[in-house]
Amino acid sequence: VQLQASGGGLVQAGGSLRLSCAASGNIFRINTVAWHRQAPGQQRELVARKTIGGITNYADSVKGRLTISRDVAKNTVYLQMNSLKPEDTAVYYCNAAILATDWRTSEYWGQGTLVTVSS
Repeated sequence: VQLQASGGGLVQAGGSLRLSCAASGNIFRINTVAWHRQAPGQQRELVARKTIGGITNYADSVKGRLTISRDVAKNTVYLQMNSLKPEDTAVYYCNAAILATDWRTSEYWGQGTLVTVSS
């Protein structure tokens, strides 16, 4: 099982980006999905999480601006990022708990995609 993140880039403050994270491999079901980020010199932090039941949680700093969603048929998770701020600059990582076809659940991480917001 692999997670492939994409969609990062350079954007001006106030702009938008959509990150994608596609899961591939011997997947039976994707359970909880999440996006984390790590800014230079900072610890990695949780940005948004969505359970298989649809419950979502967001960091206070991104509420109302970032939205996590999932396309079950495509095994893909998205992070829509609006009204971006320079402090949103970070490497963004997707993360998922996946039940594989061997009936084992493991946690997987994508490779990270860089988001840079200029002022």
